[in-house]
Amino acid sequence: MLGRFSLYGFLKNQRYYEPFIILLFLERGFSFTQIGLLVAFREICINVFEVPSGVVADMYGRRRCMMVSFIAYIISFTLFGSVRIYPYFFAAMFFFAIGEAFRTGTHKAMIFTWLRLQGRLDEKTRVYGYTRSWSKLGSAFSIIIATLFVIFTKNYSSVFHLSIVPYVFGLVNFLYYPVELEGPVRERVALSDILEHLWTTLRDSLRIRHLRRLIVESMAFEGVFEAVKDYLQPVIKAMALTIPLFVYMENTRRGAIIVGMVYFALHLLSAWGSRMSHRITQHAGGEERGAYRIWKVALIIYCVLATLLYLQWYYAAIVGFVALYGIQNLWRPILISRFDGYATETHGATVLSVESQAKSLSTIATAPLLGIAVDGMKQHVFGGEFWPVGAVGAVLACIMLVTFPAHRRQ
Repeated sequence: MLGRFSLYGFLKNQRYYEPFIILLFLERGFSFTQIGLLVAFREICINVFEVPSGVVADMYGRRRCMMVSFIAYIISFTLFGSVRIYPYFFAAMFFFAIGEAFRTGTHKAMIFTWLRLQGRLDEKTRVYGYTRSWSKLGSAFSIIIATLFVIFTKNYSSVFHLSIVPYVFGLVNFLYYPVELEGPVRERVALSDILEHLWTTLRDSLRIRHLRRLIVESMAFEGVFEAVKDYLQPVIKAMALTIPLFVYMENTRRGAIIVGMVYFALHLLSAWGSRMSHRITQHAGGEERGAYRIWKVALIIYCVLATLLYLQWYYAAIVGFVALYGIQNLWRPILISRFDGYATETHGATVLSVESQAKSLSTIATAPLLGIAVDGMKQHVFGGEFWPVGAVGAVLACIMLVTFPAHRRQ
């Protein structure tokens, strides 16, 4: 099953559009504020469907929900590759959100169920980090395909259609998952059962102090990271125009090559980070101490990134973004493992969906504000326009460090 879990991650991350989606929006003439609104709309839709999808997964079957997720992704990719007018992109974002809502938390719960059945639950950080590393290797491989595709087609939208192919293979992969990974499926479920299941999970998520803290940490780290990470693309483009590489090519091809090179290195580092995350916990003496150390590193990275972006030292700022991706991939397996320590088997997918919903709320608030701030910085004579990207992360990382429970730092 480790092979099938890893194959899922590898195929799921064949998102050939990912390194170019902001550049696609900019090519369409959208402002950073409009882009922020699209991201916020996506996160709102994820938020609306997130917890109900977790309930459906826990009660009707996790594998079935994963297949619904992949079908929604395919519809989304079709729309992204076809539409041209700004309002139509909201429809594409809606189906993408459905795919995200039915996927996040569900597959992780399936992995933890398998570990329980195998009597290997003590390996959860290592196993999840291992399977996640294959997701990042899939991202690195997808960069090569996407870059070549953009070079030959000379446009960004075609990579969305290409992304459909691996998702079809992903649907086939789910057919070979064992039935026991569906979870404790009920043949008949009343609406009252769903509402009771949802209420119990939400109540526990807010009542249990450790779960509540983890949700806040997810909002501060994951939610802000989701809003920040794609600003790497315009930063790379700004840098690309200043270096004498591939000058004989037109801008789309030239930008694609440089973006591809950076993202390839980025995803290889991310794969390494996911696979090594369990060593952080071992070296620190536990998951809580490991998380505290990662927060300290995140604060340093965000502070440095804000400074570099203000000074418009884009070469060095790209290294800062790559470091941020790396630390996030050390962080994510540890966070998910910490959540599983406080979640029951029957509520596992729902609890992780609550976490993902909280993360979405953070992104909903952060993305439009960042877009407005970056657009506003264009009017200033001094300093680069992208420095708020680093500043917001630094502020939240500082807050998380100050409020981190003292007895879990040592």
